Amino acid sequence: MRYRRFGRTGWMVSEIGYGMWGMGGWSGSEDAESLNSLQLAVDLGCNFFDTAWAYGDGHSERLLGQLVKANPNRRLYIATKIPPKNRIWPSRRGFTLDEVFPPEYIEEYVHKSLENLGVETIDLIQFHVWEDDWVQDPRWAKKLDELRDQGLIRAAGISINRWEPWNGVKAVRSGLIDAVQVIYNIFDQNPEDELFPACREMDVAVIARVPFDEGTLTGTLTLDSKWPEGDWRNTYFVPENLKASVERAERLRPLIPAGMTMPEMALRFILNEPTVSTIIPGMRKEHHVRANIACSDDGPLPADLHQALRAHRWDRTPTEWSQ
Repeated sequence: MRYRRFGRTGWMVSEIGYGMWGMGGWSGSEDAESLNSLQLAVDLGCNFFDTAWAYGDGHSERLLGQLVKANPNRRLYIATKIPPKNRIWPSRRGFTLDEVFPPEYIEEYVHKSLENLGVETIDLIQFHVWEDDWVQDPRWAKKLDELRDQGLIRAAGISINRWEPWNGVKAVRSGLIDAVQVIYNIFDQNPEDELFPACREMDVAVIARVPFDEGTLTGTLTLDSKWPEGDWRNTYFVPENLKASVERAERLRPLIPAGMTMPEMALRFILNEPTVSTIIPGMRKEHHVRANIACSDDGPLPADLHQALRAHRWDRTPTEWSQ
């Protein structure tokens, strides 16, 4: 495992982190299997774990708390998120801070997450949705400063809405946040346009989420793919999106080198970008952990393959199903 500097915090975090949404309540999740996979990741060098209160109403946080307790002599970095008060993902233009993250609500959910995690301090607290207009309202930043002074949090960040990397540039340039979490993968390269330059300028850490494009870049989707009732992917992979996603993935197959899988190619593509501090693939099974962490050992893709993949950029805009 290789490690990268997490922006101005100075933390050295594993470049393959761990995304914990799936184990918060997706179909097929089983706690014993999740805990075994988490421990294996730690044993293989992973030290950055991203969760959220919304992942199973604290369930994912509690699993992470068990992991931290089981590894008292290892420095594991905890990142979690405050859910929007109005419970609307993503946020919408015009939502006010009072509707989504009023100061007293921020404090309430920091305490809830601390209780779920069983720790005294959260390394990185993030807003689970974001609107750049909120930069103009000083109350959220003041509350975060208070929580830092109390020793309840160490750093703060934002999770940027799907396909809106521009909607975080003001926050980065404000100097008020330490990290941004954004979708970045072979298809979603647009954070490179405005967001990444701002992060480099302000020394803000970048967490790359959705490295497999919600499963498209695993190469396992087909036009007949279906998920159990209640699974989030049923609402995301509506027919129009499923068809387009499968077609895009199929165009990548001729580029996959012998001995490499599509998921490996997808992760190593992101490793070519030095602005990224860590990648957080979802990993619920031990073989996923081993395969994903091995990508760090193999390193970034060869320059010619990386360049060929850049032609597969897919610029998308939010829709009613993209969430």
